[in-house]
Amino acid sequence: MSRIIEQIEVDVPVRTSYDQWTQFESFPKFMDGIERVVQLDDKTLEWTASIAGKTKHWRAEILEQRPDQILSWRSTEGAQNDGQVRFEPLGPDRSRVTLQLDVEPEGLVEKAGDALGIVERRVKGDLERFRDFIEARGQATGAWRGNVEGGVVEDDDDGGSNGKDASASDLTGTGAGSPGMRQ
Repeated sequence: MSRIIEQIEVDVPVRTSYDQWTQFESFPKFMDGIERVVQLDDKTLEWTASIAGKTKHWRAEILEQRPDQILSWRSTEGAQNDGQVRFEPLGPDRSRVTLQLDVEPEGLVEKAGDALGIVERRVKGDLERFRDFIEARGQATGAWRGNVEGGVVEDDDDGGSNGKDASASDLTGTGAGSPGMRQ
């Protein structure tokens, strides 16, 4: 298993960085190789990615989520991909995002790519594209401000907004969205 840790400073408040990270279905906009993320419920995600020329699928469960602090997950089916992302305020309009991934490369090509540092470079590039994406927007495409502790979903902390602060049209431009999902 390989552990990758990368961080980046972002010129937006910590809340904005965190809120955007909760918009999982936007990940293909800034994560290289991620083709699709579908949020099944408040703590379950299905991922599709192209890795070393192969399409990979996995399901992940959110284990811990505290607004503006941390989001951690583990894969439950498919490709091994566990990790966490931490958010740290660096001032009123600046934050640090630290991403840790624990991945298990499969097959000779993935293992060789991992040994050559390709995975680390991809993660670093993903964080740079995340920074560029959120800094260009200046605001998140949506937010989910609930908590997950020990795999148990707790209520949204924004008092009734149910975490859906922006419409899916803000993200896709189509006005289409997934009712009940993080938007």
